[in-house]
Amino acid sequence: MAEQEFQMTAEGKEKLEAELEDLKVNKRPEIVERIKIARGFGDLSENSEYESAKDEQSFVEGRVATIENMLHYAVVVDNNAIAADEVAVGKTVSFVEVGDDDEESYTIVGAAESDPFAGKISNDSPIAKALIGQHTGDQVTITTPGGDMQVKITKVTD
Repeated sequence: MAEQEFQMTAEGKEKLEAELEDLKVNKRPEIVERIKIARGFGDLSENSEYESAKDEQSFVEGRVATIENMLHYAVVVDNNAIAADEVAVGKTVSFVEVGDDDEESYTIVGAAESDPFAGKISNDSPIAKALIGQHTGDQVTITTPGGDMQVKITKVTD
């Protein structure tokens, strides 16, 4: 089976490491304590506090496993070898749709870091896939579920 790589910025890796630390050091002990208290309430079959704590424990353990896997296969992107005007993970790209004057800007990050509301899109998204490897001034066709769009890259920054 081929190993999966998770591209991410150094900042994104640090955030995942911090989240993992918080889950292990703070969340796990809190949940164990909640389970212990809930057990003291008696019959576990009708104990909603116990069920809630067990559900949260399951979620936290799943998240810990996910983060550990991502960190194990993390590839921190180093943009030093990439041209300053080339779109890559960790860079911010600005573009305008051909025929429109509204400029859009996104920072391309690894899937684990994506937050579209904060302007961070996954390198696996249709927009990022079309833009990665392109340069300032290039005109690119982006195929999205809503249809194709022609954009012109206006700026690429670190």
